[in-house]
Amino acid sequence: MTGDIRGADDIIRLIQSDAWRMEALAFVSALELPDCWIGAGFVRNAVWDALHGRETLTELDDIDVLYFDPGDIGRDREQEFEAVLIDTAPGFPWSVRNQARMHLRNGDAPYLSTVDAMRHWLETATGVAVRLNGAGGLDLVAAHGIDDLVDLVLRPTPQGFRRRDQYEARLRKKNWPAIWPRLTILDRPPV
Repeated sequence: MTGDIRGADDIIRLIQSDAWRMEALAFVSALELPDCWIGAGFVRNAVWDALHGRETLTELDDIDVLYFDPGDIGRDREQEFEAVLIDTAPGFPWSVRNQARMHLRNGDAPYLSTVDAMRHWLETATGVAVRLNGAGGLDLVAAHGIDDLVDLVLRPTPQGFRRRDQYEARLRKKNWPAIWPRLTILDRPPV
């Protein structure tokens, strides 16, 4: 699927049309983790590739599996889930993180959910995630909405604006404008 992507339903159809992404979602769903999603580049890259008319999709460095379990914030449990995914689907670049512990790394107050944790990410267009739902379809969440994602806008979240050095270092490392030249880079968080 390429072309016009304007709303959440368009994003869901895009992900559903990608057999590789749907397979990844099925593997993660089988773990039955609480408040579990796949987000970040998994969704963002698919949308930006489609909006750029790419037939060959941009390779992912990792598949960000996000879940929320405040009862066990140890890194060991994440590694166990990651190992299960690697054993089950070794061809996928899994990265599993319990968002209930990520506030410690970021120096924030404890997060309340996976979506709340995503609100603290550095760019608006990255704070989007999908998961399989009980009806066999997909649910989509976007911590800062989908406008920047579908409008090809790269900008800091309020947290990214406060952590400016980290945001700018991430932009240099990722070099997204070279991959998606139609991106518009804004230097301010959304209002």
